[in-house]
Order: sequence, then C-alpha cells, then structure tokens
Amino acid sequence: MHTSRQPRAIVLVLDSVGCGALPDAAEYGDEGSNTLGNTARVAGGLDMPNLGAMGLGSITDVLGVPPVADVSASWGRNAEASAGKDTTTGHWEMMGMRLSRAFPTYPDGFPASVMDAWTQETGLGWLGNYAASGTEIIQRLGDEHVASGSPIVYTSADSVFQIAAHEDVVPVEELYRLCSIARTRVCVGEHAVGRIIARPFIGPNADGVYTRTHRRRDFALEPPEPTVLDRLNRAGIQCYGIGKIGEIFAWRGICESPHSTDNMNGFDHLVERVASDAPGFVFANLVDFDMVWGHRNDVEGYARGLEAVDARIPELLEVMEDGDLLIITADHGCDPTMPSTDHSREYTPLIAKVKGVDAGVALGTRATFGDIGETVLDFYGHAGECGRGTSFLKEVRDAG
Repeated sequence: MHTSRQPRAIVLVLDSVGCGALPDAAEYGDEGSNTLGNTARVAGGLDMPNLGAMGLGSITDVLGVPPVADVSASWGRNAEASAGKDTTTGHWEMMGMRLSRAFPTYPDGFPASVMDAWTQETGLGWLGNYAASGTEIIQRLGDEHVASGSPIVYTSADSVFQIAAHEDVVPVEELYRLCSIARTRVCVGEHAVGRIIARPFIGPNADGVYTRTHRRRDFALEPPEPTVLDRLNRAGIQCYGIGKIGEIFAWRGICESPHSTDNMNGFDHLVERVASDAPGFVFANLVDFDMVWGHRNDVEGYARGLEAVDARIPELLEVMEDGDLLIITADHGCDPTMPSTDHSREYTPLIAKVKGVDAGVALGTRATFGDIGETVLDFYGHAGECGRGTSFLKEVRDAG
C-alpha cells in the first residue's frame, strides 16, 4: 500500500446504470424505466455483494441485492437538473454545468443543409441519414458502403452525428479526420450536436455479419464555461480520465484518458492509476453497459456486466489510501428491458465512501448531478467555487 501521496478523489461512472424514472420521464417516452431494478428483475436477480454492502440495495429495489443494516458506505440517488438524457449532458452536469435546453436531436435524419455541408466539406457522399441502431445499420448498408466507399451517417434519439465506416474502406485515422471536419464545419450553429461519433467496423464474417470495433471515438463540443476539471487544473490539481472522459470534455482539463477496449480493461486502468503515487483527481467511465448491452436490449449481458464490476470493487478499495474518496454513479439510464434501444431519463445511483470510514448514511435524493462535482471541489479544499451543487463530503466523512 502506498503512503507517500496526498488523498485523492475518484469518480467511477457506470455508463447508463440508471436507477428509476425521473418525474419528467414520460415527456421523454421513458415512463417506467429503471435500468438497475428492471435488469435485476428480468435477469432473475443479481449477485452484487460488494456494492450491496455499500448500500446499493437501499437506492432502488434490486432483486438479489437487499438493503443491509450495517452499510460500509453512504448512498443516495441523483436527479438530473439539465434538460436531456445523453452522455455529454450527464457528465457535464456532474462537473458543474447545467443545460437549460437539450442538444438538438434529429429523429427524422439531418436536414439537407447539414448533409450538403458534409459533401461540400469532405468531398464524399453518404448512406443512411436516419435514426437507427448502430449494429443494425451496418448490416443493412454495410455491403453498399464497401462497394461505394460512401460513409454511413446516422443518428439516434440522442444528440449525435454518427459516422460508420469499414476499417478496410476508410482507415480509422481517416475516419477520425472526417469526424473532426463534421465537428468543426458541418454540425455547427443550430445543428451543433452534443457528439460526433466515429464508428469503425469490420467484416463480414462467415455468417455475413459486420462487427463494430473498439476504436470508436467521440468528438464532443467543448464546454462553454469552466468545469470542475478546469477549476482543479487552475488550482494545480491534475485530472486523470479513463475511457471516454477526455473526449466528453474535448480534452479540456484532462491530462490523460487511456482508451478502454471494454469494462474490464477500463477497470484495469482505474486500478493502475489509483495504485500509483501520482496525486490528482481520477474520473473513470465504463461504457460497455451503454454501448454493448443497453443499446442492444441485452438484459443478460447487462446483468453479467454489473456482477463483473461488483466482483472487482474490493480490488479498487484495496489500492486506495486511507482518506481517499470514492464516488460511484452513472450519467443517465439505458434500460435494456424497455422496447426502446435509446437512453432513458432516470435518476442515477450515488455511492460514496471515504476509505477508513466503514459506515454510511443516507444521502437522499440530490437535486443535481452537480453535487458530485461540488463534493470533489470540497475534497480538494475549494468548496463553493462552482456553485452548481451541494457538497455531501461532510456527511460521508462523519458517517463513522
């Protein structure tokens, strides 16, 4: 165990692991969503003893994870104050931003002005231009794309402009370049979507199926105002991302953010960073819950993924120093039991633990994801500098 560094804060985002429909969920078509609770119910129960001991079963009804009397961490849930239910909005709100108007979405595809700009700026044609599941659209248009070389452009219920291309037709670095063009010269002004997403794929295999690869990359808008990450940086505190964190914040305020091939690889990076002697804030995202299972309505995969992360929680706690703060949460929902394959407007779970404090308290329903960022600032001695949330650090520290 290391003893030379200063205590650090760690935020672990289980991407899309929501815990119940928000009061306005019906306005988004998400009434009845509960990613965590519904997944547990349909899967026949979850085996999550470690997060269970930290209070997970007290946040929402989770079959197989009952509430426990002697919790080892504090627990609650977060309400999203911003409009929307996407990755960028959720992460930005955690770090002190609040959007009063959701990013634009295009359920009927992008208008002619956007696609004309695409052709003018890239010199390329396109296939698709409608809302679709990413795995389905590459099966539908993959052969035509390979034959024509025209990238597949599509969107979803989220604010995204997605570009899919076969790695042997459009090399990955070229795909990234096209996404940069879309970010800076195509999806601009009123059409400035939250993210441009590169979706490389390979195949077909012997069964004629195309498969997306792990070299996805997100090109997000740059936050329009300082975030918690910016404030920490100005105070001389380095911020380490893991997974797509760097991309979500357009690499502002993040000194590194190693790409993760899957959840377990991302957890490897997390443990390695926390075990190091380098001080600073660690901000990790595990994306498989959303990208691999949630959007594909794969309840069984989602359930096993939750159990796999739970099994590694002791490993993370072991490499933490006494005084370190761990916050486990999510950025939105993506209930795999619902008919939709899109994100869902949900509360997100909140588990918070200071190592060395082996008890917890109920943190209640937080009014904004921004309470997380405010707590991180408080941890580093900069309480109240953002003003977009309420710190719960004292409750967590005093729980013992």
